[in-house]
Amino acid sequence: MEYVSNLMFWISNGLLIPVIVGLLFFFIKSVFMLGGLFNKYQQRNKQSAVLKKIPDLNRENVAEWKSVLSTVPPTKFTATCSQLFNQKASEAHRVRQIAEFEIESDREIGKSKTLTKFGPVLGLMGTLIPMGPALVGLSTGDIGSMAYNMQVAFATTVLGLFAGAVGFILVQTQQRWLMTDLTNLDFISDLLSQSQNKATWLSDEE
Repeated sequence: MEYVSNLMFWISNGLLIPVIVGLLFFFIKSVFMLGGLFNKYQQRNKQSAVLKKIPDLNRENVAEWKSVLSTVPPTKFTATCSQLFNQKASEAHRVRQIAEFEIESDREIGKSKTLTKFGPVLGLMGTLIPMGPALVGLSTGDIGSMAYNMQVAFATTVLGLFAGAVGFILVQTQQRWLMTDLTNLDFISDLLSQSQNKATWLSDEE
């Protein structure tokens, strides 16, 4: 039994360096993703004046809104809107374009979910692994070794919680933006379908 416990102890200690490397990677990634979120926030602020006009659209003036898209910074949302206004696009094509927009957005949210899940997991591993050597140092009176391992444990905990907190903020914000964009895209697509149906109905009457 002692051999097995020693083997587990060696394995866990061997995982400390990969865990620390992973935590540093997620920490740097979370900082860059937080900067990307701020950049997207600024873009959406520039678009806010235009996006607020979407609820006022109807099947009579929805086609005119295409020219407004050129006045706002290009994003995935505006690119998808431009695709919806393609005259050759059928209703099925518009549904597919919206679905592709949702899939691509979910892929980005998935990156944030990775931070939310793996940041705290690695932080917990980085906390527990040095505790073994710290207790050994305490039992042998090696206070310096115990202090060093406790320092590593606390540092990894902080990095893991930071990455998880950033991931949580990113997920909540991106999901809220995604729901808003999908609502607007569905609304525009429905208005375009109504406009096309009306045009077809008028041409049939003539």
